[in-house]
Formats: sequence, structure tokens, C-alpha cells
Amino acid sequence: MRVELASQVVDFVRSLAPEPRKRLRDALHDLEKEKGDIKALTSELQGFYRLRSGAYRVIFRKTLLNGTPVIRCDFAERRSIIYQRFKPS
Repeated sequence: MRVELASQVVDFVRSLAPEPRKRLRDALHDLEKEKGDIKALTSELQGFYRLRSGAYRVIFRKTLLNGTPVIRCDFAERRSIIYQRFKPS
């Protein structure tokens, strides 16, 4: 499955130190195969999923783009603040 990253996710990954950046990039590559620590979210975030990589989280959703399944990574941040900062559009 194809994975698309929002510009916020790209910028966040680039801002990390080398080792956490590598781990998060590896987790995003595994997401192409729908592998990793993935959990469906509930309440106002129903329809979204989270990918966990150490102290970091990526919020994503599964969509269709021209009939092709795509994983769209919308937001990435530290676990302690991601759910307060992410507002679905």
C-alpha cells in the first residue's frame, strides 16, 4: 500500500535526532505493509489510526485515491502532546 506523508510529518521526522529519526522512518516504511504498532482510534478520532514508534506517534487514515488504497499520515508528534495538538479536518 502506498503511504503519503503530510508536510508536517516530513518536517517533524527531519527535526528528530538521528537515531529516533531512523526508527520513525523504519516504522513508516513498515506501514506500507500495514505492519507495526498500529491501533484504531476512537471518539472524535474515529476513522483514524495511530502508529507508535517509541515516544512518537503518527496519526493516519486509510483512504482511496483514484480507486487505489493509500495510507495518509496526517500528523506526527511526541506521545505526550499529539492528541491535544491534532485536530481532524
